[in-house]
Amino acid sequence: MSFKHLYRFLLLFLLSSTHLLFSQTNSEIHKETTALTQKATDLMKTEKYEESLILSRKALTNAITLKDNNLIALNYNTIAANFDQLGEFEKALFYYKKAIVHANKTNNFHLKNWIYNNLGNIYCFNKKEYNKGIYYYKKSLDFSTKIADSSEILFTKLNITWAYFDIQSFDSGLPYLNYVNKYHPKNGDTSTIVALNMLNGMYHSHKNNFERATFYFEKAIKLGEKENEKSDLSFTHQEYAKFLYKIKNYEKAYEHLNAYNKITDELNNEEKLRKLNIAGINLEIDEYRREIDNIKTEYKTSHQLLLEKQSKNRLYSIIIISTLLLIIVFSYFYFQNSQLKQKNRIKDIESKIQENIITASINGQEMERKRIASFLHDNISALLSSAALHLTVFSTKNKTNSEEITKTKSILIQTHYKIRDLSHQLLPSLLARFGLFYALNDLCEINSNSAIQFDYSSNVTSETRYDEDFEMKIYFIVSELLNNINKHSKAKRAKLTLKQQNNQLHIQVKDNGIGFEINPHKTIDGFGLNQIKARINTMKGKFKIDSVPNEGTTVKISVPIEFKI
Repeated sequence: MSFKHLYRFLLLFLLSSTHLLFSQTNSEIHKETTALTQKATDLMKTEKYEESLILSRKALTNAITLKDNNLIALNYNTIAANFDQLGEFEKALFYYKKAIVHANKTNNFHLKNWIYNNLGNIYCFNKKEYNKGIYYYKKSLDFSTKIADSSEILFTKLNITWAYFDIQSFDSGLPYLNYVNKYHPKNGDTSTIVALNMLNGMYHSHKNNFERATFYFEKAIKLGEKENEKSDLSFTHQEYAKFLYKIKNYEKAYEHLNAYNKITDELNNEEKLRKLNIAGINLEIDEYRREIDNIKTEYKTSHQLLLEKQSKNRLYSIIIISTLLLIIVFSYFYFQNSQLKQKNRIKDIESKIQENIITASINGQEMERKRIASFLHDNISALLSSAALHLTVFSTKNKTNSEEITKTKSILIQTHYKIRDLSHQLLPSLLARFGLFYALNDLCEINSNSAIQFDYSSNVTSETRYDEDFEMKIYFIVSELLNNINKHSKAKRAKLTLKQQNNQLHIQVKDNGIGFEINPHKTIDGFGLNQIKARINTMKGKFKIDSVPNEGTTVKISVPIEFKI
């Protein structure tokens, strides 16, 4: 065999061996990742959420390396499910959406069905956005139908029924309820029997068939107590109390309302205990910290290699000393430049972390505003209604209408209105009901007074709606800017201008106040502008401020619009 043929043979052998080794390595990683994914899921089912999140994170890193969309989607779904169980619904929603992006790149209909159903649960039961929830449930139903999974079809149709009934759309939900009633004996199980009887009770209550409604509600309660289905049992007590109040059986309605409150308190306490058992993991900041560590390690390795090279160069003869010196000088400048770049990268990443921390803090404040407003509206108002119900029951039973009872009712009504006003301050009702542009126009009118006039101009119709979170962020940014003008500018007139152009929202806030000096080499200080700038950066937008002493200030913002899904 000639040398050339031998060389070709050895080259082919080396390439094939490398390919085989690489395939074996990938196969081993895939096997390990699949095992980690399954173990993370099992840990979540046994309520070991912190361990499950750590394993899911490791498995996700491997899956991304393998570019395996199925494993990526599975791990994102497990991470989301952990947060779902812990009551961290915004985090759960974030990771469910990541999961569905990768699941849609696969033919895994079982996984798609699972994720879409989880998204439906978040929107219906937690965010109370029923149109979105029903949309995701129906997507889930499409995939469970494709895989002909009778139990999943039945389960999803039960969820759709519940969503429609919650918004009083009984005619839309009835076909799904009829299907579940027909096939539940064959394809259902005890985990859904309580909810099914409750839904039948709700439907017959709607149709004023009081005898059938009572039968189904009491059957649901009996089964719920037997099977210890606390969540569905609590909802059943609540719906039964509404039904009893409807037929003016106030005393019994009060009993079931008490049962609902008791079980709900137990469930809330269990959720708090689950949260206390974990240390809390900030996955996004963790990513940035690891990236910084990698850069520093990379820098140390480069430095060590350079020192080794310099050490070897000292062994060369005097003939090449001049060349060696040139190499050392060149290497030194190269090293300095490289070191400077590495430091700049670290500073950029640390700056990004700071922005993320600021944004996370603001997001937390906004979420807390939303949560407190929702709690005041949904829970405190419910307690006041319960107190009113108690008074009504007492008056009915004792056939009395004393002055004290009348005053008490008046106090409850005043308290209800004050709580409603506080709820609206935390989360303006105009923003929630009519959208960003109505709310901003109203904000300009509210801030205007005899000392300063706020003008409003927009090329966007007031009925235009964007994504709920996007509208909230923009509203509070503009609110902070108007508040700054009121506090610091001493202006007589200011104007808010809004323009929508090329899927960008352009905002300009201009006043004729005292202004201030801007140093381009320093960070903008004071007045909450750093927080606003950080928020705009995380929204991939642009922020510019122009100000001249005694001539006023102009703030310009442009951000990509996040439309409603």
